[in-house]
Amino acid sequence: MPALPGAAASRTATRLARPMAAGSGTMTAGAGRLYDIVVFGASGFTGQFVVEEVARAAAAAAAGEGQLCGGRLRWAVAGRSREKLRAVLERAAERLGKAAPGEEVGVLLCDVDDADSLATMARQTRLVLNCVGPYRFFGEPVVEACVENGASCIDISGEPQFLEGMYLKYNEKAAEKGVYIVGSCGFDSIPADMGVLYTRDKLKGTLTAVESFLSVKSGPEGVGVHDGTWKSAVYGLADEDNLKKLRKQIGYAPVPVVGAKLKKRGFLFYSPEFKEYCLTFMGSDGSVVKRTQRYLHTEFQQTPVQYGAYVTIGGLGSVIKLMFMGMLFLLLVKFNFGRKLLTKYPEFFSAGRFTKKGPTQKQMDGTSFTMTFFGEGYSEGHDPQSGKPNVKICTEVKGPEPGYIATPIAMVQAGLSLLEDAASLPKRGGVYSPGAAFSKTKLIDRLNKRGVEFSVISKPEV
Repeated sequence: MPALPGAAASRTATRLARPMAAGSGTMTAGAGRLYDIVVFGASGFTGQFVVEEVARAAAAAAAGEGQLCGGRLRWAVAGRSREKLRAVLERAAERLGKAAPGEEVGVLLCDVDDADSLATMARQTRLVLNCVGPYRFFGEPVVEACVENGASCIDISGEPQFLEGMYLKYNEKAAEKGVYIVGSCGFDSIPADMGVLYTRDKLKGTLTAVESFLSVKSGPEGVGVHDGTWKSAVYGLADEDNLKKLRKQIGYAPVPVVGAKLKKRGFLFYSPEFKEYCLTFMGSDGSVVKRTQRYLHTEFQQTPVQYGAYVTIGGLGSVIKLMFMGMLFLLLVKFNFGRKLLTKYPEFFSAGRFTKKGPTQKQMDGTSFTMTFFGEGYSEGHDPQSGKPNVKICTEVKGPEPGYIATPIAMVQAGLSLLEDAASLPKRGGVYSPGAAFSKTKLIDRLNKRGVEFSVISKPEV
């Protein structure tokens, strides 16, 4: 969508500065708000792609798709610089083939260090898509503003410490306010979390264990990732001990093991199925899936699914290169000076994969991902508590470049599910994982239509 002309932008900024009337703080009163969605951090590297995806969704709504009130998606962008926000809107308009400027998109000046501006933003919208990371440093003020002012919030964090910390601090308050705070709604970890649920639903019987294998393929230009993801990994690994303390503080109920216990693989192993070496996936998928399974077991007495997450890395040459880089990374991340080096020179320490500029368009166009799920369980009529699993199934989730094409798709479609599938959300507000929030919604159907495709590769075999 194009940027607002100067006068319209001024009118919008003035309109946004006014507080909403009392009593408009919950999702039930969301229709009375100016916007359905505000993209916060819209001018950031990832934010610009989220803006483009929201613009597509707005165009689809205008064409009569979806169930939004009035057949239109009311949305705004938020950030610190009006000029940068205008530039992002102009870029989105150009990418969507729109030549004429329009006044339908709001512009909000907002800073994560300014609590009043965050509160004003939250009061104006039903949902905030938060693109400002690393979330361990910048995420909580946005969550707090949304909870206090009755807006739901979705982020794309892959940081378990942040995600579970927000659950500890804001779950009850969010429930009281009737709003939904849903983290990890990007490549970390929509494909993994929803993929496990999809696999469960396609098995006629009881699914008890799943292993996922992530494969990322690139073209001649290689893979590129913005260094914001690198920073999150650096500080996340440095803070692992605090994550253990946090989980003790939360006091999670143990998740029972049903069926044969899923054996943990070694950190590095060779997969005959893929004819490649594989590693344990170090991202947040494992913790996110476990939170979902705990919720579904506790709330609905569903059989919890054991889960292991892995990533394919290629041949022996790739293993040697990655092991050297990994050992250096793990050594440096333990010390303050090492973390400074890692965050200052991401390109050097990642062999060119992580850069401050992010991937080029050619790199993104040539990259895709496949996440393959191998599930096992018990056929109908067989007791999962006795004997070995007697049925297997293989499914997969395929999509375009994961970081800046698939992630915006996943984030925006999760947002639309929250807005349009409200009757299928958990009855109480709260802080949720994606699978817990969206297990009964049409999210997977929405993702399939936008090119993140869920499919059964091999039907259950007894």
